[in-house]
Amino acid sequence: MPRPLPEKHRRRSRTAGDVAEESGYTGPMTPVGTDPGRADRPASADHPTLTDRPTLGDRPAPADRAELADRVLGGWLGRIAGNMLGKPVEQGDVWTRDRIDRYLRRAAALPLTDYLPEPVGADDLPELRPEWRGCVRGRIRGSCRDDDIDYAILGLDLLETHGFGFSTEQVGDLWLLRLPYLQTFTAERAAYRNLANGLKPPLTATYDNPYQEWIGALIRADIHGWTSPGDPRRAASLARRDAVLSHTGNGVYGAMWAAALIAAAFTAPSVRAAVDTALTVIPASSRLARTVRRAVSLHETRLPWEDTLTTLAEETAGLGWIHTVPNAAVLTTGLLYGDGDFTRTIALTVRGGLDTDSNGATAGSVAGVLTGARGIPAQWRDPLEDTVRSAVFGFDGVRISELAERTLRLATLPG
Repeated sequence: MPRPLPEKHRRRSRTAGDVAEESGYTGPMTPVGTDPGRADRPASADHPTLTDRPTLGDRPAPADRAELADRVLGGWLGRIAGNMLGKPVEQGDVWTRDRIDRYLRRAAALPLTDYLPEPVGADDLPELRPEWRGCVRGRIRGSCRDDDIDYAILGLDLLETHGFGFSTEQVGDLWLLRLPYLQTFTAERAAYRNLANGLKPPLTATYDNPYQEWIGALIRADIHGWTSPGDPRRAASLARRDAVLSHTGNGVYGAMWAAALIAAAFTAPSVRAAVDTALTVIPASSRLARTVRRAVSLHETRLPWEDTLTTLAEETAGLGWIHTVPNAAVLTTGLLYGDGDFTRTIALTVRGGLDTDSNGATAGSVAGVLTGARGIPAQWRDPLEDTVRSAVFGFDGVRISELAERTLRLATLPG
């Protein structure tokens, strides 16, 4: 249960719609606490065997530095490319899986092996997001700005500034220092507002925040996986400490799972092995874990990709297109059916719909770590021109290669 509010913070109880208006979200509302018996547990209870502070001495020795450098760069490139692929159709209640594929068929772009094509003119399809002109094939000159990339950069700055012993309060302080309020959304904007009003974690995650189990914490998790190669439990511990600033329940578990998934990808023999390893860091009874296991079981039956997604969509119906659980279903399915092939993985994940740019980014990060930068085809890598646009103060225009090198230094710190 959340602690009672201090007297100075007590005021009219507001609805989810009130907070949505302030948080920049205009889509459907999803109730907080959709995972009975789990969503309101304290953050420290997320997993009974995860320590609050990572045990650095238990980290496995990193691989050959050149190979590790290539995989870290692959993670960054993959995340940015996957994000760019999904960005034009990022609105899951409008750009459904069927509509995405209709768009691609009309542009003769199936199978999808490159960034989305320009619109071909179809009155029965919705418009792409306004940023599409900088995200479609033939028009890309470096990455578009997006919060999915901003948080990876902010996480890097966090670890460089405070080290691996950072506190949740320091995460919040860095947001206020480096991140513009209007470039935050849903749970992050609610937490940001709470920080600005003087609240401290964990109240920042629970007060006037109906988005506690949405995908925002998951998209912040990559840096903790990239800097914990082969050590998924450490990655999950770091991601948890970051996530509880703004999320609870499955929202926190999603961040832990994604961080562990990316960390495991550095050493796992297969995508399936990485997915199985990532499941060990979250409660087996959580709805997130049950949904990921369900995706795995459907894949094992050799059910077609489309039928697997249809089944999972029916079983997660009602949670909304930005909730962690249905997006994890799309992401897991894309990873398993992509089977380590970079292009197929991000293409299937984005075609799966829902939060397409976030799912494409995480899928690209995992696939990029698995293949390394050298394994990412040129059509995804070259248009990025080694350049990132970012709203994080001091980082706009930074080189992707520089971000990867700084991440590598953190990943290879002794201890």
